[in-house]
Amino acid sequence: MIDLYFWPTPNGYKIPIMLEECGLDYRIVPVNITAGDQFKPDFLAISPNNKMPAIVDHDAGELGLFESGAILRYLADKTGHFGGGSDLAARAHVDEWLFWQVGGLGPMSGQLSHFVRFATEQVPYAIDRYRKEVERLHGVMDKRLGDHDFLAGDFSIADIASYPWIRPFVGQMTLGANVQRWLDAIAARPAVTRAYARAEALQ
Repeated sequence: MIDLYFWPTPNGYKIPIMLEECGLDYRIVPVNITAGDQFKPDFLAISPNNKMPAIVDHDAGELGLFESGAILRYLADKTGHFGGGSDLAARAHVDEWLFWQVGGLGPMSGQLSHFVRFATEQVPYAIDRYRKEVERLHGVMDKRLGDHDFLAGDFSIADIASYPWIRPFVGQMTLGANVQRWLDAIAARPAVTRAYARAEALQ
């Protein structure tokens, strides 16, 4: 059994998708970030950066992990699914696109969303800066997906990490045809449907 410390954000959704894809038993422990749950001592003992998601794997000596990319890599290695397997090159391609997401697509998309939706005042320079960078990253993704079904070739944790950061832009930004095809393919996966339904039941 795995405890998943979760709140419905793009980073949060990565982990239930992976858990559902791998068929692992898990229990959702809500971390209401709007109420400050991420600063509670019990949670900080697992996630010292006061960010969710985090997990505790009770089948691995009460192993606690934070950082969504690290959790995805751990679960891929634990199950042998979606991480590139034992082939060093395949694994490296998965990790380069996973790191592309956690280092670029996620942070830049998050900053754009902040300045558009949550900033107390409109800052045109910031909105323009982050919009252009998100559009650039979407373009990188669209070009890659023109030659590959998924980011690392086969469906992987790189796609699981990226999907929740693309989904919110449907209807908000024009997506390339290859990104839209990829988005539709992932949305149709039963595990993705289950993950969103289970998580949204908390709201």
